[in-house]
Amino acid sequence: MKWKRFLFRGALGVICLTGLVYLGDFVVFRVRVAANRSPYGSVNVQHFDAVLKKNGKTQFLYDPPQRETCVNALFPHDNFAPCWYLNRHREQGTNL
Repeated sequence: MKWKRFLFRGALGVICLTGLVYLGDFVVFRVRVAANRSPYGSVNVQHFDAVLKKNGKTQFLYDPPQRETCVNALFPHDNFAPCWYLNRHREQGTNL
């Protein structure tokens, strides 16, 4: 019984801490937007389509690199991905 209570409180603490970090990140982002202090950035992203052919091989069709808008924050805001994430995932593919 004590372990269940301990695990429940630990999980609740992690959830609350994550919520507080997100809330803080959101407030800092909104302040940066209001003060026009570079809340947005941009990253060159390479998009490609991976097409599986009948013979089992995959053909990659690359689009030209494009600048994609991102937010300078820990979490996504305003339907934009964080810049730290896009910098680590510059190639984005779609399986067809």
